Amino acid sequence: MRAIVVRKFGATPELTDMPVPEPGPGAVRVQLEAAGVNPFDAKMADGILDGKLPHDFPMILGVDGAGVVASVGPGVTHFAVGDRVVGKFLNPPAGHGSFAEYAVIPEGGTLVRIPEGVPTAAAAALPTAGVTAQDLVDATKIEPGQTVLIVGATGGVGSFLVQLANMAGANVIATARDAIADQMTRLGAAETVDYTAGPVREQVGAAHPDGIDVLYDLVSPPEVLAELTTLVRDGGTVYSTIWSADEDALRSRGIRGGNIESSGRAPELARLLDRVAEGDVVVPIDATLPLADGATAIGATGARGKTVLTI
Repeated sequence: MRAIVVRKFGATPELTDMPVPEPGPGAVRVQLEAAGVNPFDAKMADGILDGKLPHDFPMILGVDGAGVVASVGPGVTHFAVGDRVVGKFLNPPAGHGSFAEYAVIPEGGTLVRIPEGVPTAAAAALPTAGVTAQDLVDATKIEPGQTVLIVGATGGVGSFLVQLANMAGANVIATARDAIADQMTRLGAAETVDYTAGPVREQVGAAHPDGIDVLYDLVSPPEVLAELTTLVRDGGTVYSTIWSADEDALRSRGIRGGNIESSGRAPELARLLDRVAEGDVVVPIDATLPLADGATAIGATGARGKTVLTI
């Protein structure tokens, strides 16, 4: 089968032939039709899991994937051949991911059926970015009427976060260039801030002199996040998904949150898929590429929403 791999940490991802994996006891083999691309894929290729999780080389990249159950191993009871499924294909040993024609995943892993009416490509875009956004909103317990600033709103996580925060009743401020401000408005942002027009801290501070309630920052380094945190009222909430938050400094002001890593699994993914099926959540796909061209998408920046590989 064709797959995108790295042969060592730091190597350039390449398309190559790999053996078709066989499902062992309690495992499911999925014939993949689409795979979502995430910033984590490039980090995985560079070795972020080295010393943290067993891994195999050549390492097949890709976490998010959707397709059809092709076969099941002994003891599998929850899934059957022909089921449309989506999941996270990152299990020890790492290196048997979704950027391939087939992948194997434990039945008890993050794997769920795709509801009727949800396209496979849309499902493949959800597991990492969508569930991260869901985890952020769940952790914050947003109250209707609160003001929420999302920095990095136009990316994968941000595009879902704008929608979910709006659904929770928040007044959402999204950072976005003027050229795509309309897209953020359609997703649920009440206001947009053009980060190319001047410091976000100054623009938001001028519009909201009494401060904001929640800051979600998906992109800023520590020194920038520290400045933005001054926008948040004492007792508010700040979350960074890239570990830029100084949690001690936040606590000194009674600010909740800090650095967060998504822990959502099958139940959270299933809940999000139901929202997509009901039409409450839109999956913003910026680009689709065939698997053969997928290596060029790993580590690429500037996407408005999600990039999906078609397999």
